[in-house]
Amino acid sequence: MTQIIFGGIIVFLCALAVFDLVVGVSNDAVNFINSAVGAKAARFKTIIAVAAIGVFAGAALSNGMMDVARHGIFSPQYFSFYEVICIFLAVMVTDVILLDIFNSLGMPTSTTVSLVFEMLGGAFAMSVIKMAKGEGPGLGELLNTDKALSVIAAIFLSVAVAFITGMLVMWISRLVFTFVKPRNGSLKTILFGGVCATSIIWFLLINGLKGSAFMTPDVKEFINANTWMILAACFGAMTVVMAILALFKVNILRTIVLMGTFALAMAFAGNDLVNFVGVPLTGLDAYLDYTANGNGNPDTFMMSSLQESAHTPIVFLLASGAIMVLTLFFSKKAQNVVKTSVDLSRQDEGDEMFGSSSVARRLVHTSLRISVFLESLVPAKIKRAVGKRFDVQEIALEDGAAFDMVRASVNLVLAGLLVAVGTSHKLPLSTTYVTFMVAMGASLADKAWTRDSAVFRITGVLSVIGGWFITAGVAFIICFCVANAMFFGRYVVMVLFIGIAVYTLWSSQKRFAEKKKQEADELYDKMLRSSSDEEIWSLLCEHIRIGNAGHVDFVVKALKQSTEGFLQEDYGSVRKLDGLINEQRKSLKRQRKREVVSMRRLDAKKILPLNTWYFLSINSCKQMLYCMKRINDPVMEHVGNSFSPVPKEYQLPFLSERDKVLNLYLKASKALRESDYDKMDILRGECTALENNISDDCRIALEGAQENGINLDTLMLTVHILQELEQLTSHLSQMLRGMNQFEAAK
Repeated sequence: MTQIIFGGIIVFLCALAVFDLVVGVSNDAVNFINSAVGAKAARFKTIIAVAAIGVFAGAALSNGMMDVARHGIFSPQYFSFYEVICIFLAVMVTDVILLDIFNSLGMPTSTTVSLVFEMLGGAFAMSVIKMAKGEGPGLGELLNTDKALSVIAAIFLSVAVAFITGMLVMWISRLVFTFVKPRNGSLKTILFGGVCATSIIWFLLINGLKGSAFMTPDVKEFINANTWMILAACFGAMTVVMAILALFKVNILRTIVLMGTFALAMAFAGNDLVNFVGVPLTGLDAYLDYTANGNGNPDTFMMSSLQESAHTPIVFLLASGAIMVLTLFFSKKAQNVVKTSVDLSRQDEGDEMFGSSSVARRLVHTSLRISVFLESLVPAKIKRAVGKRFDVQEIALEDGAAFDMVRASVNLVLAGLLVAVGTSHKLPLSTTYVTFMVAMGASLADKAWTRDSAVFRITGVLSVIGGWFITAGVAFIICFCVANAMFFGRYVVMVLFIGIAVYTLWSSQKRFAEKKKQEADELYDKMLRSSSDEEIWSLLCEHIRIGNAGHVDFVVKALKQSTEGFLQEDYGSVRKLDGLINEQRKSLKRQRKREVVSMRRLDAKKILPLNTWYFLSINSCKQMLYCMKRINDPVMEHVGNSFSPVPKEYQLPFLSERDKVLNLYLKASKALRESDYDKMDILRGECTALENNISDDCRIALEGAQENGINLDTLMLTVHILQELEQLTSHLSQMLRGMNQFEAAK
């Protein structure tokens, strides 16, 4: 019976391995495709195809060493099969829960950090239990903390070194090339291509192929002993190759970007494969050992076999590579995951994904003061000379690109080179950390962070870095708790956590699909891609109309939900609405930012005179949501405290006024969606009439209530809602006026 239970657990672990492969590739695809996508080095499908070849090659050439999962964190010879299964199942369940938590909060995570600290948390839990029972040696022998400490050191090292190096190298590169599009056959372009290609080859030798069967100890020793000779030979050969490519009109920088994409993808698959399948495959090895030699007792059979290095069958490596490749081609998340990194490093302003934080504001203020001081020390001639080299107005970007090929080449080559140098010196640099921070440093040096966007970009970078650090602590704590629960709760708790993991997977995917549906904005994407003022203007007007109509529709639903919750004393309904109003306010802020960014792409002489009418309409929408907030907050307090309800005789007149407002809003929504401006003019007249009627009704309600002795709190809230209905009508009229005047220039 126990073998059947453990067999089911192993099947579940293997199923989660497939999920981890899919999610891991989706999350980490940004590491190797963001530069090519951001620079529009090729069509997206071509970039994905190049990355897919690299991923499959990396997975197939890896020797499948799973030593981190087998004995990198704990000493398996001191643990029983049951204890090891508790650790492995806790790690995989925690991975699912952790991913769901971080996705819900919109924070990034790291597969390497999560794996190491989940393993450490689970192994620490079992070690504490063993020591409490008086079994086994001390904690120092049960656990191997060196791996965890090296990961922590790598975080600090990667973040600081990659950012600073990326900034310096990009500054020098831009000083050489300026923002003018480099001539393909020029000497500096050919030499730059030779240096980049040599760096990529070195990266592949040191990092991408370090775990392959080809990389024997003798080969490694030869490479280490003849490093400079190999580099010189590669540089000479690659420079000749670049010259030949230029002769045949092949774009050198485009070639470098695609080569770098292949190299990083290959290294990612070869090195990070253990993060996705290491634990399940080690669990499978442990199960096979137990069924062959365990004599049916999981509590006494020790896992000494896990001390040996793994020899993963090639079929598992090929299957893993195939899953990763299919994920790259078909996963929508993988196709959209580059957005964060590209948006934070793009050359121009756009839809900022992150808000402003006090730390970021302080950093920007301090940096500005330091910048002013340093500039005062530099001679005027040097400042002018450097300023000419950094004239952003001369930049030539591919259609729809976030930055140019020079920056994309620096991002990829420098990231690979830093990882290779770190690996050769036995420093465990993370590909994720290095690629992201190089991109951020390069974008800063490339004058991509303007005063209008610096606070948002820095907030984004700090959020990403914070996510890496938080991952370690959260992974350790959750896995520690889950492993303890499984050990003492045995099979019942194991099955319970498996159910929780399955439900979490389902709900996470459902939320992700809903979120992507809400954030989809085809009109905005078209505006960013378009180069025609006429088309941008037409799309902008449509974007404003549809966006405002959406906010009008929300007010209809919110007003109905809040007032009915008030009359029916439904606290759950009004409490839920509070969160929806906050989300809608964020949506309005996002709409406004996108529309302002799009306006900046139009002729300033044409758009500036219309700003007043645009902001009248968008601010009216904002005031509508504030009205709903002012209605729902006191309603939530009134219903939540079970105060006196509205008497029946007052409900019908109240609902009559509300329904008139709702009907007006529904008409406005239809007119906006159909672009019926004649109807909008008529509706403005109706708004004025209704506004006066509501004002009269408020006065009548107050006079009648005083005579009939209605509860004062209930009366005041009812009148307050009527007054807010009056304001809602006024704001609708103002919004329609702004829309009419704005689109009159169309």
